[in-house]
Amino acid sequence: MKNIRYLAISVVILFVLPTVTIAFGEETTEYVNRRAEIWNLFFRMTTAVFVVGAVVSGTQVWLIWRFRESHPKNKTPTKWETGESH
Repeated sequence: MKNIRYLAISVVILFVLPTVTIAFGEETTEYVNRRAEIWNLFFRMTTAVFVVGAVVSGTQVWLIWRFRESHPKNKTPTKWETGESH
């Protein structure tokens, strides 16, 4: 549960805060296109979501492939499946 909290804090610090400070910062003489900044944030977050999704999907594929029933290491039953004591 702590890891999720740290991940959320990291995402806010890396992506949300810089864009919010640019889009809604102090009034200066230079023009800030808020719409462009918001779309920039959207695309950066979309990229992060796709990267995380790819990592999770790849991990699931590896786990399914590695621990399939036809894998040579999984042919012999373990000591827990045979009922042997430790």
